[in-house]
Amino acid sequence: MARRWAFILGILGTLASSPAWADRDTEYYTSVTVFGDSLVDAGNLYIANGGTRPNPALGYFEHRFTNGYDYPDLLSLDLFGVPTTPSLAGGSNYAFGGARVIDTGDGIPDLAAQLTTFAASGTGIDPNGLYIFNFGGNDVFAARGEFGPNAIGTYSSASAYLQAAAEQYVAGVQSLIDLGARNILMTDFPLAFEPLTGEANGYLTTALASLTVPSDTDFFFYSLSDFNRRAVTDSASLGLPPQRTDTNCIAAGAQATGCVGIFSFDGVHASAPVQAAGYQELLRTFGLASAVPEPASWIMMILGFGAIGAAMRSRRREPAIAFA
Repeated sequence: MARRWAFILGILGTLASSPAWADRDTEYYTSVTVFGDSLVDAGNLYIANGGTRPNPALGYFEHRFTNGYDYPDLLSLDLFGVPTTPSLAGGSNYAFGGARVIDTGDGIPDLAAQLTTFAASGTGIDPNGLYIFNFGGNDVFAARGEFGPNAIGTYSSASAYLQAAAEQYVAGVQSLIDLGARNILMTDFPLAFEPLTGEANGYLTTALASLTVPSDTDFFFYSLSDFNRRAVTDSASLGLPPQRTDTNCIAAGAQATGCVGIFSFDGVHASAPVQAAGYQELLRTFGLASAVPEPASWIMMILGFGAIGAAMRSRRREPAIAFA
């Protein structure tokens, strides 16, 4: 049985916070598969361009776009003792620096191309694995003209482009669910303090209402835009010191400090301490690295972006829908 869920967003409040225990047959996730852009790229762009970008001499860590591991790597380390491996090196991280939701035809594998590459790999769906989708930043950059006047292609306006991006983003997630993926983590358009991000996430909210989630499925939605906002405006709530936004770690020449107290590593990507804080919140909210407890039925409802809370579930009967 499948159900269509209409998500109630924007109602903030104080909610009990508990992990959304995954409905799987194994104690822990047995694999982590990643689709996305430079925020979660483990080295695909670096391999594809012959090792020139991101430039290790500037402090980029192990071909990531920051000075440490990103949150899928941290989860993989907790589960398996090793970070994610780029798909071009035989791994299950298909994320590519520069990727968008919308196919731009620029040679960088966007969402659909990453899913096609995964399907062609012959790996198949792991029903006990976690599938991560992290897109949207580059689509917002395109909509505001960062990539030139033709960045939105044939779309009539930035709004039309962002609406299509939101709809295609959800469609991509739906396609993997339809193939049998039963544990999904999806993030929103991540750029905080950007009006177009709010517009894009409004379209995303609408598109998510049509997502069909089968039974025995855990769907986790995490608002990176809200996390990034809080990391800057209420850093202490995330265990971070006050964050500088007037510079970035490279510009400040602060790589040797680990970029502590600086929000961005290079002006675009969050520094490693910020990534780590986001990962810790994912653990607190969704329990991604936690073992499945004994079967039990319990219900929780989350009521909005930025609220801490987790899931609606009836084990083995209904899908778990978790927003944060």
